[in-house]
Amino acid sequence: MEDYLQGCRAALQESRPLHVVLGNEACDLDSTVSALALAFYLAKTTEAEEVFVPVLNIKRSELPLRGDIVFFLQKVHIPESILIFRDEIDLHALYQAGQLTLILVDHHILSKSDTALEEAVAEVLDHRPIEPKHCPPCHVSVELVGSCATLVTERILQGAPEILDRQTAALLHGTIILDCVNMDLKIGKATPKDSKYVEKLEALFPDLPKRNDIFDSLQKAKFDVSGLTTEQMLRKDQKTIYRQGVKVAISAVYMDLEAFLQRSNLLADLHAFCQAHSYDVLVAMTIFFNTHNEPVRQLAIFCPHVALQTTICEVLERSHSPPLKLTPASSTHPNLHAYLQGNTQVSRKKLLPLLQEALSAYFDSMKIPSGQPETADVSREQVDKELDRASNSLISGLSQDEEDPPLPPTPMNSLVDECPLDQGLPKLSAEAVFEKCSQISLSQSTTASLSKK
Repeated sequence: MEDYLQGCRAALQESRPLHVVLGNEACDLDSTVSALALAFYLAKTTEAEEVFVPVLNIKRSELPLRGDIVFFLQKVHIPESILIFRDEIDLHALYQAGQLTLILVDHHILSKSDTALEEAVAEVLDHRPIEPKHCPPCHVSVELVGSCATLVTERILQGAPEILDRQTAALLHGTIILDCVNMDLKIGKATPKDSKYVEKLEALFPDLPKRNDIFDSLQKAKFDVSGLTTEQMLRKDQKTIYRQGVKVAISAVYMDLEAFLQRSNLLADLHAFCQAHSYDVLVAMTIFFNTHNEPVRQLAIFCPHVALQTTICEVLERSHSPPLKLTPASSTHPNLHAYLQGNTQVSRKKLLPLLQEALSAYFDSMKIPSGQPETADVSREQVDKELDRASNSLISGLSQDEEDPPLPPTPMNSLVDECPLDQGLPKLSAEAVFEKCSQISLSQSTTASLSKK
């Protein structure tokens, strides 16, 4: 795999037709590994003059936001320097020159900025429900499994198992395990096909890491923000809402609030972050587990506009539906209000309607017609997830991963009628995983208390 990727970078310097295997704009671990492995397979099984190049659909500067990818590539000894990112290849120029063929993996709808490339799409390999109106008119292979890496593994093992090396196998194996939540039957994301190909990889390469070990390490890396700047930390898992020209960012921050507030030059960084992205308000929800494995949520509201900040804080403090049970925490700056959140079951999804309410109250107090909420934006990590939005279950403008993820039992056949996966796979964002762990932790605590009685 490593030698192949080195050759891909060299191919970019040549003026020749390219077959680009493009992952989705979320560029999560599944999309990244699926693009790398599928391009590797196609390059090894197609005529020599054909050049297949995997492209990660983000800027190189955004890779540090994806801690699990950075960690995993290091673990399997693939240097980041040999990867190709979206800002390092001009797909539109290649298309205009008649030198581009696209293979889409882990998605089947091009972004609005790439719609001009639709005629270049020759193949799609995806694991989410097809949207026929938007799907390119080409060969489409779709199956509702837990991980797209499962379908890539199947393609390799059925088409050319001899090309599979341990490095590629390790990438596929770890990705399927992470995507399928360690193959946990109670979670229900793993289908029989996911389990089948994890077992096949383990049989071919018995020295692959134990499932628990690789899942725990990847999950830890996904939450790790220790090496990020304040801006990167805020952008890692961010939502944005608008109303009447007021722009509010809501970021999940996976660390203790006290540690976050003690970051060097924090206030200057918060000012710079808001100015750079034209945010009027920044709400940071810190999320972590304490030493007793109990979930903890805290809030910090940064807003230089006194009236707007006061209104937001008042609405959150007096909220009864749901009650946040806020306790003020010490803060040395008037533009920053911090709270301990007693009700840990209130996620960002449940906080967002309160923020909309606060904006309405602010406009009412200023006697400005609030109108209807404008379309909300989402972070780059979630662009791909917007495509799977459930039309009847979301607050207007929020992405799928902000819903409490449905957790159906593992189906016997993912394509039969009335299958739990008929409407697509549950989306498990970092915060969704945290919420599930929180529910388990609280359930265990309640059970323990009852048993003592």
